[in-house]
Amino acid sequence: MNHDQVRASDPAVADALEGELHRQETTLAMIASENHVSEAVLDAQSSVLTNKYAEGYPGERYYGGCTYADEVETLAIERAEELFGAEHVNVQPHSGTQANQAVYFAMCEPGDKILSLDLTHGGHLSHGHPANFVGQFYEIEQYEVDPETGYLDYEGMTDLAREFDPDVIVSGYSAYPREVEWERIQEVADDVGAYHLADIAHITGLVAAGVHDSPVGVADFVTGSTHKTIRAGRGGIVMCDAEYADDIDAAVFPGGQGGPLMHNVAGKAVGFAEALEPEFQRYAEQTVANAKALGETLADHGLSLVSGGTDNHLVLVDLRPSHPDTTGGEAEEALEAAGIVLNGNTVPGETRSAFNPSGIRAGTPALTTRGFDEAEMRTVGDCVARVVDAPDDEDVIAEVADEVEALCAANPLYE
Repeated sequence: MNHDQVRASDPAVADALEGELHRQETTLAMIASENHVSEAVLDAQSSVLTNKYAEGYPGERYYGGCTYADEVETLAIERAEELFGAEHVNVQPHSGTQANQAVYFAMCEPGDKILSLDLTHGGHLSHGHPANFVGQFYEIEQYEVDPETGYLDYEGMTDLAREFDPDVIVSGYSAYPREVEWERIQEVADDVGAYHLADIAHITGLVAAGVHDSPVGVADFVTGSTHKTIRAGRGGIVMCDAEYADDIDAAVFPGGQGGPLMHNVAGKAVGFAEALEPEFQRYAEQTVANAKALGETLADHGLSLVSGGTDNHLVLVDLRPSHPDTTGGEAEEALEAAGIVLNGNTVPGETRSAFNPSGIRAGTPALTTRGFDEAEMRTVGDCVARVVDAPDDEDVIAEVADEVEALCAANPLYE
């Protein structure tokens, strides 16, 4: 992999690209929403489709010259329909947030009511935070996880839904380490006459591989990101029954965005094809097994896991019981100095600022892509715990950095 053409015209950008490649090759990517796509997906995303405007949809474009754009988008749609068993798929959203936006715009009026999980309990900005457009356009009420168990409080959600009478209930989360009972949430939505939007941004690949139950065919709308656990081109996706297809398509374009990023759609098509291969199911299974091994190791070192463990690709650590004087931001900074990249994260019952919260979130999708197994994840967990125990100890950080270097060398990226 080289950047010769970029270097010839813009050495400063070439330096940054090569620096980023080196950073990814020599550090452990443990941000739960990140992954390493294949070289085929990278190739598709850097293709000549970046030159093509293709406003509209296959066969119904507002510009000429869309023959091959139509072919690529149709492939992406058909492969997504096969992967998820969806009646209708829109592959144009630029992100998971814009996929959510499309559902809100299609089905809600300004001021309508949305019930979603609180951000500090594992929700997402696009589910109703006041800093996001959702919190500004709609009336928001939020449910929580059980403070004792860390699991979703379905009974509390039911009571709140009956009291609040929402137009939309949002499920699917950004920092929730357990399986989601989609049918149970759908029952709540049916009970109060609300639409159910299941946002599977983090677990799109796990759902596609069948290692997490699917909300497709259960919820009215399913949105997701296409670059996290599913390792396809960067962007979003909306799935729904055929009866909502026209409304969703109109909300994506022209309602929320202009021409699709066709090079990203090409990356989605290639990634979806990879996800249809048997190897992808093995990858997804290993991702979950690795997360369990990581969580068990961290717990053995005395770190407190929200909900006590994980069913998916991430673990959420509450530092307060074991390290009350260490914030998530401090742990994140020390770990990055050792070559381990994850993020500080809010936890249920958060007592600090979201900019410097009380927890850390770690994911296994990218390391699993590199070939890490449970044994190596236990080594990684040991490294994380040692740094968290001594975030200001330069000797510890240097020792862990040496171990990270060895792990990276044993599991090369983009050989």
